[in-house]
This record gives sequence, C-alpha cells and structure tokens, in this order.
Amino acid sequence: MEGLTTLEEHRCFDGLQGFYEHASREVGLPMRFGVYVPPQAAQGPRPVLYCLAGLTCNEQTFAIKAGAQQHAARHGLVLVTPDTSPRNTGIAAADADWDFGTGAGFYLDATREPYARHWRMESWLMGELPQLLQSQFPLRQDRAGILGHSMGGHGALTLALRHPGRFASVSAFAPICAPGEVPWGRKAFAGYLGEDTAAWARHDAVRLLEGGARAPALLVDQGLEDQFLATQLRPQRLEEACAGTGQPLELRRHAGYDHGYFFIASFIADHVEHHARTLCA
Repeated sequence: MEGLTTLEEHRCFDGLQGFYEHASREVGLPMRFGVYVPPQAAQGPRPVLYCLAGLTCNEQTFAIKAGAQQHAARHGLVLVTPDTSPRNTGIAAADADWDFGTGAGFYLDATREPYARHWRMESWLMGELPQLLQSQFPLRQDRAGILGHSMGGHGALTLALRHPGRFASVSAFAPICAPGEVPWGRKAFAGYLGEDTAAWARHDAVRLLEGGARAPALLVDQGLEDQFLATQLRPQRLEEACAGTGQPLELRRHAGYDHGYFFIASFIADHVEHHARTLCA
C-alpha cells in the first residue's frame, strides 16, 4: 500500500489482521498500528473501532490478547490498534521508567521539552492516522467508535470528550479516570505538559466532564481485584462526575477480576456489541 510498510498479515476469522508502519509527519518518526479488516469489507467500507492499549503495550498487544477479532467479524467492524508512543526517539529519559516515555504516550500532545517534538499522540490519532486509514483501508471514519484499557481507557474517555462528534460510541476497561489525582497521571502530565495544572485538566476525564464536555453513553468495566484500583484508577471519581453532570455511564464492577487481559477477554464481546449497536445500526 502506498505510504505504508506492511510488517505482517494474517488470516483471522475470515478477515485479515495486519500490522503496518508509516513515516509520520506529526510525530516525525515511524509509527506502527494494527488493522483488522472483517470479511464484510469485501462488500464495502465498514465502521471502525479504535482500540487504545495501556502502559508498556504496543500496536500488537490488544490485537493478540483481547480476542476481539471474532466479535468484530460477527458485527462487521474494522479494528484499529495504534502504538502507545513514539519509539527510538533518542531521548535517554524516555526509556528510564516503565510508566513514562516509551510505551506511555498518554494519548496527548506534549508541550514540554524534550518531548514536544515527537510526543504528538493526539494529533497523530485524531488527524494523520485517520486520514491515512481512510485512504488505504475499507472503513468509514464517519462511523467511528473508541475503546481503551487503563492508560488507553484514559485516552478513549478524554479523546471522546475533547473531540465531540468524532466518536459515536465509547467504552473503557479499567481506565485511569482522574489522572491529575493519581501517580501515573501526575508523572505523565508533569513530564509532558509541565507544572501548569490547568493544562492537565484538559486531559483529565473528570475535569473535562466538570467543565461541560460530554460524550456518547459510556460503558466502563472494572475488576474489583485490580491491583491499581484504589491508587491509580479511581472509577468512583468518574461515577461521581457523570452523576453530577448528567453524562450517561454504565459502570460495571466485577468481583474476582484483575487488571490484565484475562479480564478484558472475558468482557470484550460486550464492548464490541456496545459499539456495534450504534456503529452498525
């Protein structure tokens, strides 16, 4: 495909799972992503669901571990799995910690050096990547949904709230709900945005809701044995913000489930169906 390097492709549930790389203008470096094209795309473009992964993950993690393709094939949804950060940036500090820098882009555009040049995840995801996908794959950007896990759940919520009308459906697994209040988020925001907490609020789902932003009805699943539940995720803060602002939210708490992909795989069918009800109607 023009503008793309095909890294690998695999037949999957009568569709095609591929992984690709392109030279990103926004990021200034090669960026990778996965695309699952369902069998129905042979008859014409299909709705698209963006799936954002969490800390330490890459473009293959969700595609390999979540088990979403079988459900996407049933409903006729294209799945897109973007990488979670720029790679090979030459910034030594970017590889110093697992929860900041490489594999931890937090789906925002950095404004603080040395990250401002390459950490442009929001601009890549909301502008350059959709344009590239539209030109190369049989999908409909006018019928798009977004879901995410952990840091990717934060991304799904905040991108939907920051870009009203772009996503017709939204869901998340164990999202970082109030990043400005927890260690993961404070570390990322200070590193990428500096110490201005007003800038942090523009990338915090709870603060965005309190400021008047709205999204389509949210589906959120949270495991009650999640080791990060109390210290990093705080779904009760999202619940309070939605209740206080009238934002529709279905927050499901699951006894015995932790933070990982066994949890995601257990409920991914519900999430794909949640998106399909809107996107494929």
